[in-house]
Amino acid sequence: MKGSAPTALIIVCMLAVAVAIAGYLPSAAAQATKVKPGGDDDLRAVYASPVEVAEGKRVAETSCARCHGANGISATKGVPHLAGQRAAYLHLQLRAYRQSARVQSAMDGIVRFLSDDALIKVAAYYASLDPPRPVVPSAAKAPPARPDPVAAGKAAAAGCAGCHGEAGISKTPGMPSLVALDPKYFVAAMNAYKTGQRKHDVMKSMVAAVSDADLNNMALYYALQKPARAQTPAPGDRAAGKAAAASCAACHGDQGVSGNPATPSLAGQDAQYLAAATRAYKDGPRKDESMKGPAAALDDRAMSDIAAFYAAQQPQPLNVRRPLTIAEWTERCDRCHGVNGNSTDPLTPALAAQRADWLEQVLHAYRTGARKSSAMAAMSALMSEADVKDIAAHYARQTARAVTYVVVPPAK
Repeated sequence: MKGSAPTALIIVCMLAVAVAIAGYLPSAAAQATKVKPGGDDDLRAVYASPVEVAEGKRVAETSCARCHGANGISATKGVPHLAGQRAAYLHLQLRAYRQSARVQSAMDGIVRFLSDDALIKVAAYYASLDPPRPVVPSAAKAPPARPDPVAAGKAAAAGCAGCHGEAGISKTPGMPSLVALDPKYFVAAMNAYKTGQRKHDVMKSMVAAVSDADLNNMALYYALQKPARAQTPAPGDRAAGKAAAASCAACHGDQGVSGNPATPSLAGQDAQYLAAATRAYKDGPRKDESMKGPAAALDDRAMSDIAAFYAAQQPQPLNVRRPLTIAEWTERCDRCHGVNGNSTDPLTPALAAQRADWLEQVLHAYRTGARKSSAMAAMSALMSEADVKDIAAHYARQTARAVTYVVVPPAK
């Protein structure tokens, strides 16, 4: 029939969709996604035939079931579920193991002896299975949300305001500002008071009972406050101080704004405190080899001038981000991995109902570079240990959804 080819193609596609939906009616969660076949091996597992899936089952039973389970649901810590995972993604990962792009001794020995055809079939087989159930019933409550670390830091720092000023901006001569200090430096300084490396009886008694978690939260709180100069007098010759401070810039940065988390910024700091701290490095109460030499060459006048110069400089905001909540993290993850971790992209893994210990292991691998992905490395680098655990637990609790890929013939 001339002129009827487009109509026939539409009917074929509609029938394919209808069959696919009918096959998944018992699972109202099934989703349909169209995939166009082509010459690229990356998608071959998506449109494997029923015969190939059956052959993949035989491969899985002999090579994979011992670790991943006969039904693709792992009962072993650190071994992922494969059931219901996206076929093209599974095939890509199996190829990566065989090509040593991913290294894992147990996997390397197995895939080394399997043909690419066998890898395609076994990937298609596992993708055809019912996905695992979430680790807890859907009605179960999620663990309580972690408290906002900035609010917790503000509460923990309430007793500091009397000396160091609201928001860490000093109004008392001799008392340092705490604003614009890098969190790593702040925590190191507080621990130095705790251990006695820094000699100050009042500070030692103040921080003795402060937990590591509270110290980290306080450091974050002060780092995120709007920086301003200490509201204290700064006697001394600023011009002379600028000249005398030339050698300080190598560590403390131009204009006293440090680029090293381990070295404090001096811009806007209380002048009397700066002079006293420099004198302590010179006389010995404070121990730091990098400061001892430069301080030894300064007399009291030079210390006062340098302190006046730095006190007059404008402190700058730190490149410190407010931590994301788990809801914010998972919203970002869902952009690629699908709503609640149910990917509809055949090349992107589903995360829903996956083992939490496996998800933690994978995130750590991206953080350390053991697994390579520029996007995942950038995401995971910003996660704390608590974030990793909470994100993994979140996706392990989600209900996994089956996805049906309908093969659409290429246009002629």
